[in-house]
Amino acid sequence: MSTIDVAPNTEATMTINVLYFASLADEANCQEEAVSVEQSTSLTELYEQLSQKHRFSRPQAELRVAVNDYFAKWTDQIHDGDSVVFITPVAGG
Repeated sequence: MSTIDVAPNTEATMTINVLYFASLADEANCQEEAVSVEQSTSLTELYEQLSQKHRFSRPQAELRVAVNDYFAKWTDQIHDGDSVVFITPVAGG
């Protein structure tokens, strides 16, 4: 697992572990990565930064998000060391 630095050179950064499943894992070409971001980064901003990096085809509005194994709101804060999962819609029968 590599660490990706998407934060400008500041001391106020945190490292978030991001897990990808389904189409997002395919588009990111990985299932997990550590991402360094500014401490004030929101879940929405995190997804936008990663979406630009990996060129995700799904807009945020189609996804759910979980932080540390619990469903979260897009407005919830994230902290250094958190694990974030972006969850695509599940189809089935």
